[in-house]
Amino acid sequence: MTAHVLGWVLSELSLNRKVVLATVLHTSGSVPGKTGARLAMSSADEAWIGTVGGAGLEHRVLQRCRELLADRTQPYAEVLNYGLNKGAKGYEVTPLDSLCGGRVSIAVEVMMPMPHVHIMGGGHCGEALANTLHGLGWAYSVHDTREAYTSIEKYPHAVERSCASVADVLKEESASSLGRFSDVLLLGHDWAEDQERLLGLLHRLNVPDVRLDGTTFPRIGVIGSRSKWQAFEAECLKQGLPQGLLDQVICPIGLNIGAQSPEEIAVAVAAQIMALHKDVNPDDPTWRQS
Repeated sequence: MTAHVLGWVLSELSLNRKVVLATVLHTSGSVPGKTGARLAMSSADEAWIGTVGGAGLEHRVLQRCRELLADRTQPYAEVLNYGLNKGAKGYEVTPLDSLCGGRVSIAVEVMMPMPHVHIMGGGHCGEALANTLHGLGWAYSVHDTREAYTSIEKYPHAVERSCASVADVLKEESASSLGRFSDVLLLGHDWAEDQERLLGLLHRLNVPDVRLDGTTFPRIGVIGSRSKWQAFEAECLKQGLPQGLLDQVICPIGLNIGAQSPEEIAVAVAAQIMALHKDVNPDDPTWRQS
């Protein structure tokens, strides 16, 4: 059961889903779950797997998992101590309406997925960015309409490599499937291809209450100038996409650190993704004190 639960956790994390893992650390007396028993819950519709013993104990642990998934908690861990008797006493024990009579300690850990960046445009900037992402231990995928720019030699660690027309690569995608990426970056060599990518992505992500925040739906970023974005924005509005959705697109991408070369641009873009992923404002002078 432990291997099954941990395998499920890794699978959910690979799909860009937040997971809470609960593990029985220690027991004394009569308890339903034994040391090492595990339960995990995913941010995907609060699906869960495993058990820490069932009954009231499990109900309480599942409720705590839901609470942690509902807020913006970053990686976090705590230990919960329960007395399985409604008359249990002690400041360190939460009593449960149970007749088992034992005590149990459960570790609850919030696990955040690492970014999975979809590089749409495998040229110089895309290749430099892929190298930077791999160095950070993050996942990346790559798409280009040119076969030479999606090769295993250029992108040896890509999770997905696709060489196809923009229409073909997007035809199987939906708002739900795009959620496996934390970020989709448009780095194409041809502005017309990037515009087609942008339109295709936003039409699929144009769903009620959409938030392009890298969790349920990916952040969308476009390399280029403000004038390029203004042209893209005008075409998107012409095609009926709402301004509120367009306002969530990041253009130009990357922190303003004076980046010029592909390698410097990769650093700026990765730093911006890291700040967004960790919910940190790089312009806040107080962050160094936290």
